[in-house]
Amino acid sequence: MKSKKSGHCTIENPARRSAMKLAAAGAASVAFPFVWTPARAANKRIVIRDDGGIYTKAYSAVYYQPFTKATGIEVIGVQANAEPTAQIKSMVDAGSYTWDMAKISQPAVLMLTSGGREYLERHGLEADPAVSKVPSQYMSPFAVGTNVYSTVLAYRTDAFKGRKAPSSWADLWNVSEFPGRRAMRKYPFDTIEEALMASGVQPVQVYPCNLDRAFASLDKISKHVDVWWTTGAQVEQMLGSGEVAMVATWASRAQSAMANGAPVSIVWNQNIWGCDSWSILKGTPNANACREFIKFATDPKRQAQLVDYFPAGLTLPEAFDYVKPQAAKNCPTFPDNMKSGVHIDAKYWLQNQSTALERFNSWILS
Repeated sequence: MKSKKSGHCTIENPARRSAMKLAAAGAASVAFPFVWTPARAANKRIVIRDDGGIYTKAYSAVYYQPFTKATGIEVIGVQANAEPTAQIKSMVDAGSYTWDMAKISQPAVLMLTSGGREYLERHGLEADPAVSKVPSQYMSPFAVGTNVYSTVLAYRTDAFKGRKAPSSWADLWNVSEFPGRRAMRKYPFDTIEEALMASGVQPVQVYPCNLDRAFASLDKISKHVDVWWTTGAQVEQMLGSGEVAMVATWASRAQSAMANGAPVSIVWNQNIWGCDSWSILKGTPNANACREFIKFATDPKRQAQLVDYFPAGLTLPEAFDYVKPQAAKNCPTFPDNMKSGVHIDAKYWLQNQSTALERFNSWILS
């Protein structure tokens, strides 16, 4: 999903933490009989799939290079498609690993661990002092949350100068009071949730999605959508050039346009959010080194440093203690931004994605 985001959830990506005590101890040594030490880790290397671009740059500075310096283990970040579940399955089935770890969404984690076969390792880090502080909504036995991404309504401030600006999905649908060119994502993930909230469904009642109601709502806006976008880069270009007045988009793309000087604002009300997690590929010979990386990356001070590169969706509440207040307000997980947000229901989309995608594709062509 993200595409994810970038969603993204597609949506659209895309770890951190404290000075590492590399001698395995306590619960960790019980969970993993193989005691991994710096000496035994000499010359090791782990390859991590991430989202590329600013993410690789930030992760390299905040996680990868410091981890290598602390342990002698080289970390290589590689970019891959939004939800590389097919690639992960192929590697695990073949026992040949191009990657050892991947930063993937919660729906992708479910997809890779449901249906009778697990393609991800159980990390076993729940009792780790650092990892145990990650809130439960960002955790699973196969994944440790590293970044929260959001789909939001973004708009050009110059398009609404001197008049009321949009503040909800209903306003995106309201073409009489909020005129201007519009853009939406050409994909059911997030778009279905937007349509439901625009029709009056409260955030807490979005799931399970009433598809009949969602498509009835989409019928009302379809002829007013000037662009059905397919890539995040397309969104940045449209916001930067002023091609559209408002767009349903991943927050990171709107923030990138803002960083490049575009007069853009974000509506956090009714944002639709998901979580990207560190996950270890089942069977990789470097699984224990990956676990040490996850523990290293799960540190509030280290995670907070990501905000120097982009408004990260910090998964450790304590990390906000080390972020300047003004910068914190732009992060998806800033408490005020989360209040009216909708957590993407990964289980719902795992069970209904085929039906929704087939119906959406037929609808968009009709």
